[in-house]
Amino acid sequence: MTTPAAPPIPAVSTANLTRVYGAMTALDTLNLTVNRGDLFGFIGSNGAGKTTTLRILATFLTPTTGTAFVFGHDVVAAPNEVRRILGYMPDFFGVYKDMEVTEYLDFFGACYKLPAAKREQTVKDVLELVGLSEKRGSLIGALSRGMQQRLGLARVLIHDPQILLLDEPASGLDPRARIEMMAVLQELQRMGKTIIISSHILSELETLCNRVAIIERGKLIYAGSVQGMEQKHGGRIYLVKLAADSEKAAELLRTRKEIAEATALDGHVKVTLAGADVDASLIAETLVPAGFRLLELREEEVGLEEVFLRVTKGETQ
Repeated sequence: MTTPAAPPIPAVSTANLTRVYGAMTALDTLNLTVNRGDLFGFIGSNGAGKTTTLRILATFLTPTTGTAFVFGHDVVAAPNEVRRILGYMPDFFGVYKDMEVTEYLDFFGACYKLPAAKREQTVKDVLELVGLSEKRGSLIGALSRGMQQRLGLARVLIHDPQILLLDEPASGLDPRARIEMMAVLQELQRMGKTIIISSHILSELETLCNRVAIIERGKLIYAGSVQGMEQKHGGRIYLVKLAADSEKAAELLRTRKEIAEATALDGHVKVTLAGADVDASLIAETLVPAGFRLLELREEEVGLEEVFLRVTKGETQ
């Protein structure tokens, strides 16, 4: 007889979390749970409420109404307890460009009251973790943007927090720097850290995160596994290559109620079926008798970007 798996332990939980700025509601009764050990993707357009949520969790903003807890600590009633176990990296952060890398990290270690003897080893460890050991004596101003981002991550790790809130940590980075940053985040998850990351690079979140949430105009649209989201909202997509007349073919396919959408694209037709139970053979059954010559019919993989576009309306506040 197998032992049932233990229920997940909440790292973050919010209940009806709301933040109002004058006439604008930045967060609207947000109910969100992030479990311990999650690498959690927080997705939304600019102005959706992502940064407001992260700043409330980091104790920099107070909610208008509702509650938020980080590992059982109320962010309003017990902010100091939250700060001891949390590391927050905003999308834009200042650095002291005339300081050396080790001086910068030692300074923040002192702010967290780490003993001097422990700080030296801690600085060494976090630099190794983020891949900056060779830059320990360099001036921060001489570092590339990607290296400065990794230094910012090292800074929030200096007090060994249980949970990390990272607001667009790969923003402005070149492809190699983004890949290196994502590899560091995967290693941190393997070490047991809980990570919430907001990003516009959905293709990377798709492979990086085990769970995601989508927010629009302050309201939560979806929260759960990436796979569950794609299964629930994806809908199967097929690409049809034709010898000619793709526009007319798309028009004909749109007359079928089993087809949610058909769009002509450079000699192809992109077809979205209306449901998981719809047989894709109806595409050929519709087109061939009408005289269209099919050269290829293949299913396209539905990714996080495609699903995001379907479930959101592109509205901002």
